Amino acid sequence: MLSALLLTLFIAMLLPYLAKAPLAFAMQKSGGYDNNNPRVQQASLQGFGQRANAAHYNSFEALLIYACAVFTVMGLNAVDETTVLMGWTFIASRVAYLFCYWLNYATARSLVWAVAMIAALSMAGRALLV
Repeated sequence: MLSALLLTLFIAMLLPYLAKAPLAFAMQKSGGYDNNNPRVQQASLQGFGQRANAAHYNSFEALLIYACAVFTVMGLNAVDETTVLMGWTFIASRVAYLFCYWLNYATARSLVWAVAMIAALSMAGRALLV
């Protein structure tokens, strides 16, 4: 079960880079990817590009929360089937979150964001209570 939980962490580590692909596409469409000043270019994006940028950065923010949850579970030796299920719930929610952001489904995006955060925080909280 530990390896399954670590697999979810590995996938969570990849998600910010998956989220970068649509952002790079949007940057390319807005006059070419500015590798000298990419953050300045990203800040000037509108519409899809702006949403892709936000999804990219939010993926890093969510990774921090999830990694802390996984390390809490591992450190307290609380890895079990429920924990792994919560890990996969986090991953599925985060993937759905990206698509909702890219497609401009704001309410659904907020809901799947909440599901992912509840899954991560519940993992850590459950480990602390065991």
